[in-house]
Amino acid sequence: MGLQSHESVAIKLEEHVLHLTLNRPDKLNSFNVDMHLALRAGLTQAAEDPAVRAVLLTGAGRGFCAGQDLSERNPANGHTAPDLGETIEQYYNPLVRQIRELDKPVICAVNGVAAGAGANLALACDIVLAARSARFIQAFSKIGLIPDSGGTWTLPHLIGEARAKALALTAAPLDASTAANWGMIWQVIEDDQLQIRATELARELAKGPTFGLGLIKQAIQTAASSTLDQQLELERKLQRQAGCSEDYAEGVSAFLEKRPAAFKGK
Repeated sequence: MGLQSHESVAIKLEEHVLHLTLNRPDKLNSFNVDMHLALRAGLTQAAEDPAVRAVLLTGAGRGFCAGQDLSERNPANGHTAPDLGETIEQYYNPLVRQIRELDKPVICAVNGVAAGAGANLALACDIVLAARSARFIQAFSKIGLIPDSGGTWTLPHLIGEARAKALALTAAPLDASTAANWGMIWQVIEDDQLQIRATELARELAKGPTFGLGLIKQAIQTAASSTLDQQLELERKLQRQAGCSEDYAEGVSAFLEKRPAAFKGK
């Protein structure tokens, strides 16, 4: 499958890692319609192309993503208020679902400010690394809105109701180190090492048993809304699938033969 970069999202495939770089640096990579469509097209390529075994999402320039480009949703531009529910239904919700449903690891390298929907886009990914200078801002309350892009679900599940409410109500910036200490993201990396470390991690995962990694992602995401008995039953079902995979057979053989495994993601 051919990979095509767009004006607002740079796309490249290297060593089985699909790099998706938000590319509106003059607007702090804020979302417009074109960037939505381009990012979703890249994620579709990731889902459909067997050469893609992991995804690395980051931003160009000094910020990761400042959320919605408000110039596109300014009530002063028309006689009626914009239908933000329609914006969410058409663009943000499908994007979050696409990331969560992708059966391949999605790593996010937050290289600067992640505000509004940009913060919650990052938190929808599987593993989040952040530059030490990065900041996470639930900026919605400053303009009379609620956190979207899964924010009202993701935040309390990651950091608890008290902290989630405080961040959402005050729109206070949260530094990367505190985000990591609270369990909101995985790791803080020095700014000049972020892209190197994130690429190394993505390549490591891409070489792994990605069929099983996709099942791990599915199981853990299901746990938040499952009982223990439901989760035990899901583990039985998914472990059966994993045990029938080529990757499991290769992993056992490599272990017994004391050699590196050559996984195929099947």
